[in-house]
Amino acid sequence: MDQEKITLTGAPETMLATLYGRALDSRSANPILCDREADLAVRRIDYDFRKRTGIRGTTAAGVALRAKVLDDWTAEFLAGHPEATVLHLACGLDTRVHRLDPTASVRWLDVDYPEVLELRRRLLPERAGDYRMIGASVTEDGWLEDVPDDRSTVAVFEGLSMYLRKEEGRRLIERITGRFASGQLLFDGYGSLGIRLQKLVPAVRNAGATLHWGIDDPYEIEGWHQGLTCLDALRSVDVPGLDKLPASGRMGMWVMARIPGFRDIGRLLRYRY
Repeated sequence: MDQEKITLTGAPETMLATLYGRALDSRSANPILCDREADLAVRRIDYDFRKRTGIRGTTAAGVALRAKVLDDWTAEFLAGHPEATVLHLACGLDTRVHRLDPTASVRWLDVDYPEVLELRRRLLPERAGDYRMIGASVTEDGWLEDVPDDRSTVAVFEGLSMYLRKEEGRRLIERITGRFASGQLLFDGYGSLGIRLQKLVPAVRNAGATLHWGIDDPYEIEGWHQGLTCLDALRSVDVPGLDKLPASGRMGMWVMARIPGFRDIGRLLRYRY
């Protein structure tokens, strides 16, 4: 089988780190996500994952735990809105649509740069049902206008907010909440300390990417749209399933949870509008 050469750089390249994390998790004795498609994709890519991403057992489990929370929140929303629209923004090579396997009544849109979606088409299985991909930067205005506004809409964006500038993040949230009558926003964010320490993250450093937006007050975002309400602001150190981390990872999280600043270094956020 021919292997795919990777020519991506900057923020798009960092999607390979989370892909590798989910693949390593799937190979573990007690996987969190069981993301077999991620593992298959990694095996088809010609890329030095270990060196370029710095992902190891503990960080792979952390990647999987973060994805699991967002998966669970998305599934919970779809259980209450079986004919919803899902906007999976900056989807990269994330196999969320395969992991959740939504029913045919769900409209699912994966959005990312055209070159990323071309790679996605070559590496991941096709989806049936009301599924399509949109090749665009999520910060562009035009693509959202082509999405029907006739359903409750959940926007999921993992590993995106920190690469945006704050004004870009605010504009994206305002565009989504302004177009659709109701729904949820599900995403992760770094605190300002995480932004300052970004060069300590191998995947960011090696890709030449830059992080910008640190979210220290999740409730500030409520003021960006009338009726926007923060349902959850879950610290990374409090994510369910931390007991599945290796002992060194559990100890690291225990220490971080007790140091001001470090305990707010990352969050998983859920908003209703």
